[in-house]
Amino acid sequence: MQTERTPQLAAVRDLCSAGVVATVFALTAALTACAQAQQDTSVTLDDALPPAGYGTLRQESVALRLRTDQVQIQVVPLDERVIRLLAPDTYNSLHRLIRSKQADVEAAARRHGVRDPTLFLVTFFGLQPETRFTPEDLAVTSQNRLFRPLEILPLSPLWSGHQISQRETAMAIYLYGNGVRVLDPFVVEYVIIRNDSWEQILRVLDGERASVLARATADRTP
Repeated sequence: MQTERTPQLAAVRDLCSAGVVATVFALTAALTACAQAQQDTSVTLDDALPPAGYGTLRQESVALRLRTDQVQIQVVPLDERVIRLLAPDTYNSLHRLIRSKQADVEAAARRHGVRDPTLFLVTFFGLQPETRFTPEDLAVTSQNRLFRPLEILPLSPLWSGHQISQRETAMAIYLYGNGVRVLDPFVVEYVIIRNDSWEQILRVLDGERASVLARATADRTP
């Protein structure tokens, strides 16, 4: 789990927004600290959690898709730094899903000796009658390392048969090792199909993160 913004940075911003200082010297110090906090934003906010409830993105905006002649696959990172940028209803739905599976995720992580696994919501969509799929073949390449799923937590009854009919879906939560960096470009692969568009999606996330922070700051400003 990623940490919130540092207490010092939060305190400085609260002081700046309140505009209350005891003396002229304190005011000068606060303004200086405020400027420093703004300069540090580009460094610290990449790993900080944006506030929930201010996002506007749709789930499709952060989904990676793979398609064969038999099946279409949608892969959505479940990292809080990503899903908090989604519209509130979508964020709440995904957040509840993660919480409902928290015990299973923690048990799987312990089995594999992983402290903080990377989670993805994966959906297989049948394009042909009696479509068969191989869940374990969905891999992620991050930082020049290939990650295969450590464990898969099914969400659909159809998952166990690894077969779906045309227009049917099967969903699961995938657990990968904690070396997958979702705030850096990565690639998802299925058999010989790959999708490397996460680098473009990151630009959308960066813009939305800035908008989320601006909206949250406006709400806190008296």
